Amino acid sequence: MAESSQIVRLASADDPRVADYTQLTDVHLRKVREPAEGLYIAESSRVLRRALAAGHRPRSFFLAEKWLEGLADVLAEHPDVPAFVGPPELLEEITGFHLHRGAMAAMHRPTPVPVAELLAGARRVAVLEDIVDHTNVGAIFRSAAALGVDAVLVTPRCGDPLYRRSIRVSMGTVFQVPWARLESWPGVVEALKRLGFTVAAMELTDDALDVDVLGARDVDRLALVLGTEGAGIAPETLDAVDLAVKIPMRPGVDSLNVAAASAVAFWELRPRD
Repeated sequence: MAESSQIVRLASADDPRVADYTQLTDVHLRKVREPAEGLYIAESSRVLRRALAAGHRPRSFFLAEKWLEGLADVLAEHPDVPAFVGPPELLEEITGFHLHRGAMAAMHRPTPVPVAELLAGARRVAVLEDIVDHTNVGAIFRSAAALGVDAVLVTPRCGDPLYRRSIRVSMGTVFQVPWARLESWPGVVEALKRLGFTVAAMELTDDALDVDVLGARDVDRLALVLGTEGAGIAPETLDAVDLAVKIPMRPGVDSLNVAAASAVAFWELRPRD
């Protein structure tokens, strides 16, 4: 039986048809190219399946021979999408790293969701202020998905939730939690307040409440701002929010990694009804 025309056997790393996958280790190139070209990379069969389940559209698939059978159902559901197949050493030459997860997909970026639509009905919102480490961004999304955060807002300078490392660390949960990138910050704080949100910033200030104290209060709608480990929350943001919160710790330790802190805070500040 003839092989489906969907399957494209790669013979050279210079094949222009796989330009989406070339040198994925070049961080600066990806940060510029992915949003500009309206694409992102879903790495591993689990992650690409989650992307497809979220309704995202594939541009192409990129996989080693041994993954063809395991992804047969995915390919059958998208018969017009090319599947580039090659030996592991050729795929590594194209991407710049060992493709040990076996399969990838270049995906069309979804249309951004308007912030007002994103917040409709949301009770718990996380705001990521200028968190540029993509590992932290992905880990925060994973905690948000697990611990009941309804939506995530990212500030203009925050890292990209659809960057390859963010997606990988999140295990694809970036597709489960609705999110949007803000056009300005911290001006949106006032808009959040008008929508009935109490806006709290995770920051060590003299008057910061312990998270469990705030969690015990009857707060219907809460937006929690998380900042970078070094600089913390910007002074202008602290001036705009309703209050600051902190995680009480033993002496000698002043902070947690922002991803770890987010998990603690999301749990403590979850709705209690």
